Amino acid sequence: MPTCGTSTPDVVPRDPARTTPELTDFGLGPYVNGTPSRRFPVYTRGNAGEVYPQPVFPLTSAMASALAGDPTRDFLRSTGMLTDAECDEDADVFMGVFGGFTYLNLSVTRVVALRTPGMSLADADAPFLGAEGLAPEHVGDRRDRNWLATVRGLRYGWRVLASRDLPALDDAAAEITTWRAGLTPVDRASDDELFDDTIQMLPMVSRIFALHLSITSGTGIGLDTLRRTAGRHGEDLMALLGGLGDVDSAVPSDALWDLGRLVRDAPGVAAHFEGGLDGLEGRLRGDPGAVDFVAAFDAFLARHGARGPNEWEMGCDVWGTRPGLPLALIDRMRHADDDHSPRVRGARRTTDREEAVAAARRRVRPHERWLFDRGLRCTVVRTRGRERCKTILVEAIHEGRLRLRELGRRLAERHPGVAPDDLFFVTLDEAAAYRAEPGAFVDLVSERRAIRDQLEALEPPFSFSGRLPPTDTWKRRADAPTAEVLSPGTVLTGTGGSPGVARGRARVVVDPSDPGDLGPGDVLVAPLTDPSWTPLFVPVEAVVVDVGGQMSHAVIVSRELGLPCVVAVTGATTAIVDGTPVEVDGASGTVRILSSLPE
Repeated sequence: MPTCGTSTPDVVPRDPARTTPELTDFGLGPYVNGTPSRRFPVYTRGNAGEVYPQPVFPLTSAMASALAGDPTRDFLRSTGMLTDAECDEDADVFMGVFGGFTYLNLSVTRVVALRTPGMSLADADAPFLGAEGLAPEHVGDRRDRNWLATVRGLRYGWRVLASRDLPALDDAAAEITTWRAGLTPVDRASDDELFDDTIQMLPMVSRIFALHLSITSGTGIGLDTLRRTAGRHGEDLMALLGGLGDVDSAVPSDALWDLGRLVRDAPGVAAHFEGGLDGLEGRLRGDPGAVDFVAAFDAFLARHGARGPNEWEMGCDVWGTRPGLPLALIDRMRHADDDHSPRVRGARRTTDREEAVAAARRRVRPHERWLFDRGLRCTVVRTRGRERCKTILVEAIHEGRLRLRELGRRLAERHPGVAPDDLFFVTLDEAAAYRAEPGAFVDLVSERRAIRDQLEALEPPFSFSGRLPPTDTWKRRADAPTAEVLSPGTVLTGTGGSPGVARGRARVVVDPSDPGDLGPGDVLVAPLTDPSWTPLFVPVEAVVVDVGGQMSHAVIVSRELGLPCVVAVTGATTAIVDGTPVEVDGASGTVRILSSLPE
């Protein structure tokens, strides 16, 4: 077996003038902590909490900071909405790791809104917060208004509305496909290749992530155009965007549904599921009678193994590295009736959308219909494009994950007392020394692992301004308030994401790998959603989420499946007692407590 090397990968480092997150003791011991912006002081976990729900690992955070540049800065500079001075502040301006957790900058979005005619601060907050009052108020600055930036931004917006497709996304997908095809298979790669291929991936991922931000921004431009045309007539804009089809984040649900039907129709395979999730994969693979299911499941893992919780973080498990996660989802799907099929529900929502679009277009002022059409096309094309771009990015990241995991496994095999995932707890500067003698890092890794475990037990502030509060002020997840029995008729309010009304038993799920007996007749109540959650939408009647905006995973997939969905119902997972009868109205954004459900 090849021995460890210490080669220096041929990469283009980030601008040395830019800050790199350091290991800082902010109350628990040294861990990853960045430098907040002075010009743009407000940061939020909104949206970032979906993508990075857990504390980052030192190695992957250092890799991104040192080698991937700042794609958000690059994108915003390209729009002209921010000045060079605003983009070049020596800080983690647009996105950073503070107290071990990833945050997005909310002040930047608010300033862009102030520079966009007709937009409000509430419009800026909605994609991140879903509701008002969850972040510090914006403190005005004389530099917020910049007419040159406004003109440049308007020109950029018109170019976005005029475009019909996303050729840059096709190019990015082809680039990643070519790169993956040229990699040495993991089991045949040398240690140097495993590490260097991961490093060399990062500039490519950074460039494509900037494209992802551009596509996401275009979605917002399209939605704003719809709001200015159809929205003034009281149209439910979310009704215009359901059942689009060809939405990547919904595709795994179709595949998992098919696997659930295989289980339902094969009594011998179903018996293994009835025996519980512990050891399920081993039982299935050891049963000759389950060969068809195992083959289909392996094909699923080959196609969708990059998806799962924390799929942007190379140090975390996903479906392909922990198959028990998708098996738990299949276990819930197998109980659903055929009318819960994602394809059946999606077809119904497609028909509803076509009718809603036709009705909205008739009500739009005749001289504005061309603008309505452009706004709708822009939103649809970029909603699909946004999800596709996320998919190709996480597939590239997964290649890095598999390589670092294999390198960690080899190092642990050669050095007793070293764990396979110890590699993720060193910094990029320490990586060469760690690979040469990992045993020398055992105590240091143990300390950082303990700090990360402590962080994971805490709830980081949802927002902060200027300075992250010390960890001794953070809430402990285990100390979440016990839900009180709410009186029938009580209404909880959030943001409507997918229209429709449904009633069912509230099932509070805080971990997608442990969905309990969630199934038909239930309303899923979750703290947040990333792609690992969305297959749980298939067997239920509606979805309620603590946080999220109108373009979150929960909303997009709910619209595709035709499920009522309400996001930003602050504290729903602690306010609603599991089993409570509820009514969800996805258009009005309300959750009503019922006394009982109809027989």
